[in-house]
Amino acid sequence: MSSNGFDRSAAWALLTEWTQGESLRKHALGVETCVVAYGNAEADRLGLEESDPERGELLDLYATTALLHDFDYEKHPSLEEHPFVGVRELERLGWPESLRRAILGHATYSGVPRDTYLAKVLFACDELSGFLTACALVKPSKAIADVEPANVRKKLKDKAFARGVNRQDVIQGAEELGVDLDAHIAFCLAAMQRRADLLGL
Repeated sequence: MSSNGFDRSAAWALLTEWTQGESLRKHALGVETCVVAYGNAEADRLGLEESDPERGELLDLYATTALLHDFDYEKHPSLEEHPFVGVRELERLGWPESLRRAILGHATYSGVPRDTYLAKVLFACDELSGFLTACALVKPSKAIADVEPANVRKKLKDKAFARGVNRQDVIQGAEELGVDLDAHIAFCLAAMQRRADLLGL
């Protein structure tokens, strides 16, 4: 748990207070899954042990940022309001600036640069996690376990599939993160497959 009380359970409570729709809640969980996987990789790079409080705080920051990135979208879906309304509420409640800036940065139209690793990870995982969910739901089993990276890459080229997903954001996200797109797809897919039960996939 984060020492300041802004932990995952607090983020989930805020998300569910503002968001009634199951699909948006599941989207938040999908993004969280991918973002936290990158957070764990970052913690490993920093040499933070499992028992290190710093690791726990870092992962809480990654989880809460992902869970809250769209928490205002159901009530305020317009480009003029999302994510600005939500970020103002987060500021009022005292949530960390690094979280708020990353959330602003995931909206390409906000004018806020993605100048932290967290901000880049959130942007890179947002559209992709939704696309991976779509790839799972068209399988006869509707199981993400049956999705393969090569199939995802093929469907990305099919403009008629999951039209709502911004392909350019998926590509740009991997570029900004400095990872190969195929590796990024495989990494996020594996993360979501490990949490399939939680994601309902």
